[in-house]
Amino acid sequence: MRVALGTAAVWLGAVASLYAVVMFAVGLPRRDERMLRAGRRGVALAFGAAVAAFGVMEWALFSHDFSIEYVAGNVARATPGLYTFTALWGALEGSILLWTLFVAGYAGWTVHRFRSRADDPIVGWATLTAMVVVAFFFVVMLVAANPFTRIAGAIPLDGEGPNPLLQNHPLMAFHPPMLYLGYVGFTIPFAFGIAGLVTGRVGEEWLSDTRRATLIAWGFLTGGVILGAWWSYEVLGWGGYWAWDPVENASLLPWITGTAFLHSVMARERQGMLRVWNLSLVIATFCLTILGTFLTRSGVVASVHAFSRSSIGPWLLGFLGVSVLVGVGLIAWRGDALRGEGRVASPASRESAFLANNLVFSAFALVVLLGTVYPLLAEALQDRQVSVGEPYFDRMTAPLGMAILFLMAVAPLLPWRGASGEVLNRRLLVPAWIGGSTIAIAALVGVRGVAQVLTFGLAAFALAGIVDRMVAGVRSRRRSDGEPLLKAIPATVLGRPRLYGGLIVHAGVVLIAVAIAASSGYSTKREVRLDRGESATVAGYAVTYLGRAVDADAQKTTIKADIKVERGGDDLGVYSPAISTYPNFAGGIGTPSVRTGLLRDLYLTLVSSPNESRIALGVAVNPLVLWLWVGGAVMGLGVLVSLLPAQRASRRAPAPVESPVESPARSTLDSPAGGAMEPVS
Repeated sequence: MRVALGTAAVWLGAVASLYAVVMFAVGLPRRDERMLRAGRRGVALAFGAAVAAFGVMEWALFSHDFSIEYVAGNVARATPGLYTFTALWGALEGSILLWTLFVAGYAGWTVHRFRSRADDPIVGWATLTAMVVVAFFFVVMLVAANPFTRIAGAIPLDGEGPNPLLQNHPLMAFHPPMLYLGYVGFTIPFAFGIAGLVTGRVGEEWLSDTRRATLIAWGFLTGGVILGAWWSYEVLGWGGYWAWDPVENASLLPWITGTAFLHSVMARERQGMLRVWNLSLVIATFCLTILGTFLTRSGVVASVHAFSRSSIGPWLLGFLGVSVLVGVGLIAWRGDALRGEGRVASPASRESAFLANNLVFSAFALVVLLGTVYPLLAEALQDRQVSVGEPYFDRMTAPLGMAILFLMAVAPLLPWRGASGEVLNRRLLVPAWIGGSTIAIAALVGVRGVAQVLTFGLAAFALAGIVDRMVAGVRSRRRSDGEPLLKAIPATVLGRPRLYGGLIVHAGVVLIAVAIAASSGYSTKREVRLDRGESATVAGYAVTYLGRAVDADAQKTTIKADIKVERGGDDLGVYSPAISTYPNFAGGIGTPSVRTGLLRDLYLTLVSSPNESRIALGVAVNPLVLWLWVGGAVMGLGVLVSLLPAQRASRRAPAPVESPVESPARSTLDSPAGGAMEPVS
């Protein structure tokens, strides 16, 4: 019954989405409201079908319906409930089902959000574009990745269970869905960009229509990338969080171009610049999400994150090719209309910094893209195996990362259209002095590593600039409204949430940059072999092997080693790294035990335990890793603040018109009243 219900839901979704595509494609040129209304009903029906298919699959997983091939291959009767639920996105067919659910949900949300403008052609063409994407994934489920395929032969009494890596940490319930929500969310700005090109309305309208959707998608993708790094750190047991794995890169690439797009939008809104660039970035971001889907789901790359080889690859490559051709073709067609009116008035201006920022982000994306796809191209064209590893990525991306950090520090301090030397000195002098002092102090106290010292200095520069902008905003608020300090701070943020949300996001990036520099440059890793009762000291930590325990249940068999940890004579407790073995899977899966601190993590892994009296233990001391996760949380907070509606002050002096060269008598903030229109940077 579940096979029939699930298959019917997928067929219904495919038919409904194709029906919506036809209704919009025919109705839009004719301005036929009846057909457009029918198309909108098709959108709702497609989303309902996706929800139904999702529900049927979860029902099948929890009821252990092993007549379904996907269920038999991805859950077992002993699988805990949490991992039974997450098994839906633990393999290829289920992940495509989740992807389809999300893209249909975004399309339905778009129709609902713009219901008051249902007769607007740009909304109609955007909905049509989004439904083409929905229809594509429904069709892919039918022909290449059907999650409701009935098992051939006898129905097994039990299933194989999820991949062991996907059933030993609760992050599996959050990381993939958040990543998918980010990936899929960029369908909406892509759809409105295509709609703007089709209708010829390539000004600011399509940008304002997609601002919230873009920020939501970017926020989810940011969270997905951070949680993916955390999952790697907590689950894989190698002591790190980012290995430049092709699948990791596949999630990073659209994040880079999406970030560039958010910055580019600011120059477009304020200065009327970068029309072609904005459209190119939004199309590139969507196409990179499809490329990422291809890399993770076609089986062309070997990765702990990737699925096995499947027949879905040609479909995704074909869809990627069509998306690129349509996007590039429409930009070429509208070339005359896309000529921007704005120009960079001064090198010492915010639009100039944003332009440089976009160029650096583009170079960053190109470096990561080349390193990711070059091995695939070499194998396809020359039939030879080529490996591009961490040294290439570290060497090529480190200077670009520092350039981004520098521009992130400078850009918020520069006014639009340029400023006088006095204004630049007033805004830049103190943050630059703090950054330079940080570099000097780090060098004097013996901090090694040029890249690390420069990163710390640039981070101090950026953080000082962020504090300066926030303090200036609060002072301006208190002068204009006379509010006490405790009220002025939230009032300032809520008065210009997108500006201050962007600054909070920048603060999170600073924390992440410092954590990456410290943990990558100053980690200590050793493997020690200990007999019971024996101790070893690594980077000031004394670890003593106390003994081991074996726990067995129907899901797995786990060997835990009890390790006493001391530092400077203080007893820090007993930690238990483990190795687990699962039925139907060869080899053991390690589970690290991590002591997290504000300044450093102690990371213990059980490498081997041949007998009860002796173990091989991996010991790593990783500085400041906690601040990577804190920085991600701060970025998330910044996104939430940016999404808040601006609250106007009850008393506000009229904002003066900003001149090309800011007068020293001006407020330290750019155009106070204009900030409500400023997107997150």
